[in-house]
Amino acid sequence: MTAQQSLPGPFQHVVVAGCGWLGTAIARELVAQGHRVTGIRRNPERAAELALLGIAPLVLDLTHPQAHLALPADTTAIVACQSARSDTAEGYKSAYVLANQTLLRAAARVPLQALVYTGSTGVFGQRDGSEVNEFTEPSPASTTAEVLVEAELALRHAALAGIPTRIVRLSGLYGPGRWGTLQRIRAGTLALGPGDTAYMNYCHQADAVQVVLGALTRGKDGAIYHGSDAHPPQRCEVVRWLAAQLEVQPGESATGTAGPNRRISSAWTRQTLGLTLRYPDFKSGFVAGLLPLKVV
Repeated sequence: MTAQQSLPGPFQHVVVAGCGWLGTAIARELVAQGHRVTGIRRNPERAAELALLGIAPLVLDLTHPQAHLALPADTTAIVACQSARSDTAEGYKSAYVLANQTLLRAAARVPLQALVYTGSTGVFGQRDGSEVNEFTEPSPASTTAEVLVEAELALRHAALAGIPTRIVRLSGLYGPGRWGTLQRIRAGTLALGPGDTAYMNYCHQADAVQVVLGALTRGKDGAIYHGSDAHPPQRCEVVRWLAAQLEVQPGESATGTAGPNRRISSAWTRQTLGLTLRYPDFKSGFVAGLLPLKVV
């Protein structure tokens, strides 16, 4: 299945909770397939923009105690795509635990058939370059990662209680409007030096959309899926290759930043959901969308 294939008939009203960069891309694809979509945003001005895309806007703070009552009564599917306001444990708790609690409470009063939560491969903190897959136990290496694990556990417990939840862990997202790797190469902050053999894990926006929709349409309740490309590169490969394409000298640094070093596998997800990645590695993804802009 690809992102262009339609959802089955039962999903007549999909709520996308958190219509930001990824959530809006998912919502637009759903609208293009002819589905009725409601998009949730906290900011009224930004929410109003959704109407121009054919997405019904819903201004809502999902952390409000009564927020679950505001979801449309005929909601049949939910994509939980909310993001944290800050890179702190408190910010993560608000976005990924409290907001999901609201969505799970709403599930008790709507004819829900599927809820897909877009989490993060940040639950893995391995530093030895080992491969981790959909069945590897999380090993959080930070307080924010611990919150991500807490959020997953709540969704998995809900599935055991009969709520149709699925989890999609996403690797480093990039694509139209989000080319942070390029900016870091240009600034020299993504550089060669200590730790540059650590693996990096990417997922293009287009592939993230199709993994989420794949989990929504043919995923199993309680299952965990990975949205990550098929060939994780080492940081030195990313720096050298992108610098060459941009015709700049690779940056060098005498110090390194400690962080995870693991290879995210999505092979089981792709096989189970019947997916073919549009951008199976970072080179194909950046060539398709980033490199034509290298002179800007």
